[in-house]
Amino acid sequence: MKCLFLGWLCLVNLIVYSQKTIYNPELDGYRQLMTAIDSASKNQKHVLVQVGGNWCPWCIRFHEFCRNVKSIDSIISASYIWVHLNYSRENKNEEALKYLEHPERFGFPVLVVLDSKGRRIHTQDSEYLEKEKSYDTLKVIKFLKNWSPQAIKK
Repeated sequence: MKCLFLGWLCLVNLIVYSQKTIYNPELDGYRQLMTAIDSASKNQKHVLVQVGGNWCPWCIRFHEFCRNVKSIDSIISASYIWVHLNYSRENKNEEALKYLEHPERFGFPVLVVLDSKGRRIHTQDSEYLEKEKSYDTLKVIKFLKNWSPQAIKK
């Protein structure tokens, strides 16, 4: 009976984890970018574009990691407009990816930083931010700080 219960609990966790929806395949990615750039311009921020999909465990993992590490979440909130740009069979957002100069070539998730005028200033292969089965706090903080509006103005 104990094994049956543990098996059921694992199955429920698997279903819940696989149904996390951070990316919305119904959104027009180009329009998402234009809205974020407008907001960034008004708030003196940059745009952090996380390209990936709900099908990608590392994409979900990066989002959760950033939200759960308070120092990283604070940097993102203070310096960036964070956009989750969907890439999936249902919607590849080709116009948005063209605008971002095709970051999908680096794999997923891939991070693109735009300045407040919408110019791409950096594309980051997230593999270099990884540590074992997660992400490295210090590397992610360094990446976010190095491409923040405050760092670029110096």
